[in-house]
Amino acid sequence: MKTLLRRLFLEHWHRKLLSLILAVIIWLIINHQMTVTKHIHNIPVRVENLPIEKTIENMQVNGILNKRITLTITANKSVMDELTGKDLEVVIDARGKPDQWIATINKKNLVSLNSDIDINKAISRVVPYDLIIKQSKLITDKIPILVSQPIGEAPKGYQYIGIYPYRLHVTVTGPEETVKRLKARGQKLTFNLSDLTRSELDALLTNNRKENSDEVSFFVPNSWKKISLPILSDTPVEIDDPQAKDLRIDFSHQDLIPIGVPIPISIYFPPKSSQTLNPDTYTLATNQFVVKKNGIKVITQPLYAQGVSKLFVDIVKDMLHIFLIAAPKNERETLLWNCQFAYPHELEDRYVAKVMSECHEDGGEVQPYAREEHLRNRFRNYMNRFRLYTAKNQKLNLKIELQANTITVQPQDL
Repeated sequence: MKTLLRRLFLEHWHRKLLSLILAVIIWLIINHQMTVTKHIHNIPVRVENLPIEKTIENMQVNGILNKRITLTITANKSVMDELTGKDLEVVIDARGKPDQWIATINKKNLVSLNSDIDINKAISRVVPYDLIIKQSKLITDKIPILVSQPIGEAPKGYQYIGIYPYRLHVTVTGPEETVKRLKARGQKLTFNLSDLTRSELDALLTNNRKENSDEVSFFVPNSWKKISLPILSDTPVEIDDPQAKDLRIDFSHQDLIPIGVPIPISIYFPPKSSQTLNPDTYTLATNQFVVKKNGIKVITQPLYAQGVSKLFVDIVKDMLHIFLIAAPKNERETLLWNCQFAYPHELEDRYVAKVMSECHEDGGEVQPYAREEHLRNRFRNYMNRFRLYTAKNQKLNLKIELQANTITVQPQDL
């Protein structure tokens, strides 16, 4: 075995070494000089020297078209093995061109983005590629933005109330066709409540409670006030609407707030079944839950609200009314009910007037009409989400049954 290895490596070793060196040199020369043809995908296209008043649809502010192209390139094999669309850029000169023309792309349009690649030495040929270039009028306009319902969950212990303002705009500059299309369609801005932390809202609540308020307004930071418009810009565009400085997300603290007064309760008789179900044939039965007080049937059991403010409860508590919806037994075994507000418009005006007279937040920077709209939206959100709770922090759930000639009401947890 040793003899075989000695003969293999040591006999005529100088000839074998020379052969190896020559083979390596020949391989390097062939590999360097050998050319191959390959399709290179996703090559960006930049247009330069456009007239000031002109642009191209789907072109970003840096002159790069959103559309990327594929070129057929012949180059040295050593270069082609590593070449990708990220290494190249096509540059088209628009100087002196008409509003629409066909740009024929070849080797002279290629620019290397990789300092290790010399276009003139490495690439021998580019198959011509025709690209239609159409110039458009460059315009500036305002694009409407709808601030939509946030996604995600509010931090524990808080309930989302609303957002204000919910309509903004952003000023953009771009091709006339693109800008008009964006303006007609509008844009949506959606925040994620999960991006907020409880500690942030707790700090705000601590300050608010010095003013006896359990409502929190989180003012949206500037870093959130951006809209993605990839058709015009490769980076998010800042919202320049002056109202954006007032952009806020409102929360209420989820404490149980006692109603503190008896709530009247009565029966609503739908006309369609009034021949058998009416005040002459059925009355509301009294018991430990429903009592008659000063001729009015009311619920005296302590009830609570949650996810609203104390001020809201103070204003509406004397105007609450529970309605039972009468229905034949063959339609419903357990009757439906809801809690309604008497004269809600008047209650809304009271709420707005009260807050406007006591409001000191932000030194009054928000315009009065904007503040009023914000408060009216907050009040309406409170009304829409208003629910009654028991002392056990559970939603009030009533069992309402049609008896012989009475309707009985009991809470489900009793």
